[in-house]
Parts: sequence; C-alpha cells; structure tokens
Amino acid sequence: MEHPKRIGFVGLGKMGRPMAANLIAAGFQVIARDVDPAAQESFGRQHTCTMAASLAELAAESEVIVTMLPNGKIVRDSVLGANGDDRIVDSFPKGGVLIDMSSSAPQGTCQLGEILAGQGIEMLDAPVSGGVGKANEATLAIMVGGTDETIQRCEPILQAMGSKIFRTGGLGSGHAVKALNNMLSAVGLVGAVEAFLVGKRFGLDPEVMLEVINSSTGRNNSTENKFERYILSRAFNSGFALDLMLKDLTTAVDLAKDTQTPIMLSALCRELCASAHAVLEKGADHTDVARWFEDLCGTHLAKEDEE
Repeated sequence: MEHPKRIGFVGLGKMGRPMAANLIAAGFQVIARDVDPAAQESFGRQHTCTMAASLAELAAESEVIVTMLPNGKIVRDSVLGANGDDRIVDSFPKGGVLIDMSSSAPQGTCQLGEILAGQGIEMLDAPVSGGVGKANEATLAIMVGGTDETIQRCEPILQAMGSKIFRTGGLGSGHAVKALNNMLSAVGLVGAVEAFLVGKRFGLDPEVMLEVINSSTGRNNSTENKFERYILSRAFNSGFALDLMLKDLTTAVDLAKDTQTPIMLSALCRELCASAHAVLEKGADHTDVARWFEDLCGTHLAKEDEE
C-alpha cells in the first residue's frame, strides 16, 4: 500500500504548530494554512514547507488534509465553506483523505463524512490527548475512527505525531471517546477540588492530603498531575483552557442525550463548569475552576507558606 506524502495542515495554533512541525521532521511534504496571517508567516519562517494562500490552494496540492481547529463547526466551514467562501471540497482530489484531529462533535463528524463520501473523499476522525507538551514530543495519544483500510493508509502520518494510536471503531468513534474521556477528567477534577476544600476547612494540610490520596484509591489524573503543579502552586497554567473543557463537556452531554443515556453527575459537572466559565476571566485555564470553588466557600488551597 502506498502511503500519502503530501499533507495539507489546517490550523497552526498551540497544538497544530508542533504537530505540523513533526510531520515535516518525519519527511512529509507539508502545505500549511492558518486563518491568522501572523501565525502562518511565523511557521513558514521556521520550517521548510509550502504556505498556502487559501484553503482551495492547499486542497489542490494535498493527498491528505489534517485539520486541527477549535471545533467541528469551524472544520465543517473550512471543508464545505460558509456562504460560498474559500473551501476545501472544491479542489480536493477524489481519493483524498480528510483527517479531523480537532475535538469535534461525533454526530457532526458522521454527517460531514457522509457528504465527503458523496464527493469521493474519505474521512478519519483522530482527536488527540496529551496537550502541548506531548505534541512537541510527538508522543500524543491518538484516537482514530474510520475504515481499517483508510487508517492503515494514513498510519505513518499519525505515527509522526503520536506514540499511541488507538483504533476506536467507525467514523465518529474517536471524537466520541475523546469527549467522554474529557468528561471523566472534568468530573475527577471537580470532585478532587471539593474534597480538598472540605479537608482544608476541617484543618487538613492540602499537601498532606495530596500525598495520602495519591497513595490511595482516591487518586486520579488531577491529583497526580495537576494539583501540585497548577492548583496548590497557584500557577493555573496547564495550557488547556476552561472554554475548551466546557466545549468537550457539552459534546459529551449532547452525546448522552442522543443515546438516551442519563448522566446526572456529568451533566451537573458541565453546569458547574459553565458557571465558573461565566465568572472567570476570558482565557482562564481549566484548572482555574478551582478558584471559582474556592471563592464560593471563602477558602483557598494555597500552600501554607503562600497564604
């Protein structure tokens, strides 16, 4: 099987920039495009690749197109156009593959895939986990949905950006797993913040609590990787924004509704995060949700020597 070499990459933000750079480092011919001229110019100065003047130009030169954009609506607009604007579908050759690596809604992904299939274009959904750090290291976890044949054809592209490739099922399954993973992560974060606030108000030292919990059954990703570094330190700079966490929670809740699955706890977590998002400053980190809970009860989780 011949693997594609010419890769269009749309979206040069915090995640897309290192991912596209890793494709170049792996020997792929990358044609890049970002809506922000400054981001596109900066990337072009630092890397040997082709900078496309439009999505149509990018599509005409690509065998595979990777999108790394804020949400599924923007992906759809980039592919199909908004009100007849510059779009991918008109000039992308038949037999091409669109790989959406954004955190999109699975229902929308399935709909877009059906439209593209009618144009002779294949689609994979391949959202990622690991954040900017693992994007820089090309060690992302990638959850890919689509046909086995298309995944196999594009596997070297995914391997250039990630160290763990999970085949999750048909188209849309990758986006579904990603949303549900982030829903569980958010529930773990909110639950941990509440537990630590109860402990602090009782008189427990948060650092002692953290040591005990991380050696016990209550530990989770937030207690192991976020509390010391981002919350107790008061840094609140994990690199994953609260509005993105809220978007993923909303996607998961919508998926639960579509599948007629009651999720009382996760739905409440989504509403709590929405309330925090409405109060906290624009661009707040997702770990800033702890500050909102702190303000509610008038207790901070700062280290003892920083209060």
